[in-house]
Amino acid sequence: MNILGQRITWHDEGLLSQALTHRSVGKGNNERLEFLGDSVLSLVISTHLYNHYPQLSEGELSRLRSQLVKGKTLAEVARHYQLGSTIKLGQGEIKSGGVNKSSVLADAVEAVFGAVLLDQGYAYSESFVAAVMQPWLEKIDPSVIKKDPKSHLQEVLQKQGLALPVYKTIKEEEVNEGIQFTVTCQVIEKSLLVQAKASSRKKAEQACAEQMVEKFHG
Repeated sequence: MNILGQRITWHDEGLLSQALTHRSVGKGNNERLEFLGDSVLSLVISTHLYNHYPQLSEGELSRLRSQLVKGKTLAEVARHYQLGSTIKLGQGEIKSGGVNKSSVLADAVEAVFGAVLLDQGYAYSESFVAAVMQPWLEKIDPSVIKKDPKSHLQEVLQKQGLALPVYKTIKEEEVNEGIQFTVTCQVIEKSLLVQAKASSRKKAEQACAEQMVEKFHG
């Protein structure tokens, strides 16, 4: 049987069926397998990055990994391997176009990884995940993550001849952990506005910048 572009002989095909069952169907859905798959994916990606990029720091490796394991990337994986048509959805989710939702697709990819881990063991699942992710591993560009998000956004805007973004702190509020800052970032010429919260103004601005870069690359 082929799944995510790989041929696999299942010991328990029920695991695959569960991996492809969205929570909108009811019990026996893929949420717990998704939890496992997220862990094995993160470990496989981390190991690959550690082995292939000895020049990168811990922080740089973490930022690079986050690009590969985020929902947007996993939704791309699902669409690339045409996984959507195999996902079982409840009627409400079908009507709302769930088969095209990035979150639904990304969760199913992680759940399949979890099912493979349970069915085949870690060694097999490691090679399976690496093979599935190979097209994205080949496209890794470490130079992108060496820039902090604000610098990266500034570079993106300059390349397009656009003005610098405008950051505004719109709220400071006390929370259990201390002060929380709510910041917006606006690219006026493109009518784009994003918002983020963080424990410092700088972190909130960086989070905004990261969101804005996503909008330009999305």
